Amino acid sequence: MFNFKTANIAEKIMPTTTWSYPDRAKEIFLTFDDGPVPETTPWLLDLLKQYNAKATFFLIGKNVEKNQYLYQRILDEGHQVGNHTYSHVSGWKLGFNKYIEDIQLGNRFIKSHLFRPPYGKITPVQLKYLKKQFNIVFWDVLSYDFNRKISGERCLVNVLSKYKDGSIIVFHDSMKAFKNLEYALPLVLDHFKNLEYKFATIK
Repeated sequence: MFNFKTANIAEKIMPTTTWSYPDRAKEIFLTFDDGPVPETTPWLLDLLKQYNAKATFFLIGKNVEKNQYLYQRILDEGHQVGNHTYSHVSGWKLGFNKYIEDIQLGNRFIKSHLFRPPYGKITPVQLKYLKKQFNIVFWDVLSYDFNRKISGERCLVNVLSKYKDGSIIVFHDSMKAFKNLEYALPLVLDHFKNLEYKFATIK
């Protein structure tokens, strides 16, 4: 996935995609990939509700298919959703037709004009085609909560040392990331609440 330095380079290569909103003063865009799953999504939604924080969830179609009540709860509580493919496939590993088919299958369960490629991996041909249907959303701040080799403290530093006004921040709604998410996210929410930032959703 793109780190802070490579994201800056990739943004220049793919200027028609969304990486941040630098003109949005005192706003931050929290995003959560890979849900919904019953082990973590309810906890995450409860926490966001405590802070009156809205977020954008980039969802896996097969997870929505199995957990439609969680998908509906995300919508009912005022969050935004986006397509993250049906089966979390890499655009670099699948041929064009199979990759597009997986995304469109995801779209049967996720009603959205937003798309985030898993791992940030997408080819120029795939990008050109998908831009006709989606706002393709990347990020400028990656928490690395999915990396089991780092601590929750490191995850927190990854966010608070890199963000700026209008940043799109990536966390993960998964069991793999939960240990770091459980530690870092409440402190991130505290930080931005104390600074009177608005938690905005991607449109």
